[in-house]
Amino acid sequence: MKRVAILGTEASGKSTLAAALADHYGTVWVPEYLREFVDTKGRVPVAADQIHIARTQLERENEAAPRARRFLFCDTTPLMTAVYSIHYFGGIDDQLAVLAAAHTRHYDLTLVATPDMPWEADGLMRDNDEVRQTINRILLKELAARGIPYVPVGGGIEQRVALVADALNKL
Repeated sequence: MKRVAILGTEASGKSTLAAALADHYGTVWVPEYLREFVDTKGRVPVAADQIHIARTQLERENEAAPRARRFLFCDTTPLMTAVYSIHYFGGIDDQLAVLAAAHTRHYDLTLVATPDMPWEADGLMRDNDEVRQTINRILLKELAARGIPYVPVGGGIEQRVALVADALNKL
């Protein structure tokens, strides 16, 4: 079973892509825990919440892994939590740094959903398009600094699924 990380900013289509890929390959996907956190708590996270969010995301992946067939599509990872921590809190703590550093050992393929679709407000989960573009720049910088190869995935959902199918065929 191959783990596929789907990274990207808010409103970049990660969840839609993860669901479409799981359907296409007849497997499961792991939703982004951050959305559940915000909905349940009724607030955005603070710095102290970041390690809990990252760990819970990994726990959800590990719970889903036995049900996965061939691929497990992961709608975000601790690396994305680290990117948001850099932007909102000025850095990452040691525990989150360890989880983010494990990215290359934990995922077989990293996808980056490009923020090329119209930005839409979504309550507490979304800031604005300017923040979305800033987060995207930080993400790409972090991927480069960590030497993590990735496949950019943009366009409509059919185009995105085709791009990912091509990348998966090369694994």
